[in-house]
Amino acid sequence: MALRVGEVIESNTTGFIAQCYELHAAPAFGSLVRVSDGALSTYGLVYDVTTSSIDPGRRPIARGKDEEDEAAVFRNNPQLAKLFRTDFTCLVAGYGEAGRIYHFLPPAPPRVHAFVHICTLEEVADFSGSLDFLANLVAPGFPGPGDELAGAFLRLASRARADDGFLVRAGKELAVLLSGDLRRLNAILRRMKP
Repeated sequence: MALRVGEVIESNTTGFIAQCYELHAAPAFGSLVRVSDGALSTYGLVYDVTTSSIDPGRRPIARGKDEEDEAAVFRNNPQLAKLFRTDFTCLVAGYGEAGRIYHFLPPAPPRVHAFVHICTLEEVADFSGSLDFLANLVAPGFPGPGDELAGAFLRLASRARADDGFLVRAGKELAVLLSGDLRRLNAILRRMKP
């Protein structure tokens, strides 16, 4: 069963930001997450995680000088868990509707306060059944670390799939998409290795 980790707090056509229910409990970089709005499920790839003060004008101060470890800082200052929040930003990588997965933008962005779930390995395997999502990750102008994200998600997808040839097929698809940029292609191929 997919683990619910947070809620959408900001949304647009190409991405969304979610706030975690627990401090420091964001999905890993490159994780596939799902936001369901009734019959439509939007899939996103986590590419940025931020922990910050709930009051943007108030910065944290160091509190651990006399503590034995970081856990002691939070144990001895329990209010800290309520003064900070962890958010994660996702690139919309596709959507699902009526039992099918599409690797392009959904008809509408996820709603604010929609629940965000970390996809199970089975969902990751289903989503990565087609490599059409790669074109968006390596497109020029991606706002985040697209090459790192492509490598991280492909490593995750290769673990989710029982198919030994998955990374080879992904590498061939990337070779077509990046045929004019061998330096970038080689960098992504190095990041794909499990």
